[in-house]
Amino acid sequence: MKKEVNCVISGTGVFTPAESLSNDELVESFNHSVDLNVKDEPKEKLYSNVEFIEKASGIKNRFVINKSGILDPKVMHPVLPRREDHELSLQAEISLVAAQEALEQSQRKGSEIDCVIVSCSNMQRPYPSISIEIQKALGAQGFAYDMTVACSSATFAIANASFMIETGQAERVLVLSPEICSAQLNYTDRDSHFIFGDACTAVVLENKSSVKAKEYFEVMDSYLKTDFSNNIRSNFGFLNRLELDDSGLEEKLFVQKGRKVFKEVCSMVPVHVKKQLGKFDIPAAQVKKLWLHQANLSMNEFIAKKILEEDITKERVPTVLDRYGNTSSAGSIIAFHLHRDDFCENELGVICSFGAGYSMGSILIKKVTL
Repeated sequence: MKKEVNCVISGTGVFTPAESLSNDELVESFNHSVDLNVKDEPKEKLYSNVEFIEKASGIKNRFVINKSGILDPKVMHPVLPRREDHELSLQAEISLVAAQEALEQSQRKGSEIDCVIVSCSNMQRPYPSISIEIQKALGAQGFAYDMTVACSSATFAIANASFMIETGQAERVLVLSPEICSAQLNYTDRDSHFIFGDACTAVVLENKSSVKAKEYFEVMDSYLKTDFSNNIRSNFGFLNRLELDDSGLEEKLFVQKGRKVFKEVCSMVPVHVKKQLGKFDIPAAQVKKLWLHQANLSMNEFIAKKILEEDITKERVPTVLDRYGNTSSAGSIIAFHLHRDDFCENELGVICSFGAGYSMGSILIKKVTL
């Protein structure tokens, strides 16, 4: 199947928090918390350790918005100062940093954007939309909206942007994914306290006919899929205060059934990507790179081998998981942003997300150089 491509990715950007948090620091804080809170049972079996974390996930480090609160065994979560209504929101602030880099790559100004989409796992408020706040700060035109599809928020938003550009509803779209994942994590849960990091990504998409950037990536196809599952879940929401139960906040934060997720997602994603490639009669050997969702190193390696049907290399399937941890929907975009310099004219790649929902989004792209 062949079609004319009008939408391209002309720029990307990443905001990385200033504070870095290593496995060693995280384990020390976690084990100190166990010492403080466990009195009448052996503690050794409850401790976390660095070897367990790296073996289970491949994560060695992560960046976070606030480190001191996480490392305080009496707090065990990020601590942020309250902002007044007239101040720029945190998600808008970090989005503007990522947006500036993406706009510079695309040789565009904020005023040239006519649609802003903020798409991430959690919004810090329901309204007014974070996207509209950013639209105003950038001096952007047109319209803006927020959306969420958990781990696939960025790819689903890129698909939306592509559809709007292809149909003439927008000329240039800025997709932002301000993922403050540390806020949804229970740092007292041994099985998950190490998973997430914070980051924000930005992607500029525009009509191919007016692109200024000297190199860009054609969006050849966007392929989306959802299939309901409770195996990754967060019950935190605005109805919590109405529920007459005794459960605390910790029970409403991120939780997953890791082994079920691994088994089910690893079987679904390769089928999904292969079906997309099949629509264009593209053999796996022609895929130069897979920029996968940065959730778990073993999972990514398994999925990549199933898609590519051969042993993989870190150049072909780049990872940022060891440095950034799991940044939800931002992960595959960070990998794309940092690992595409060796792409040549007409080479193909796939940006792929998967996770809570279940949701899967894959974006087939081709490199173009003017």
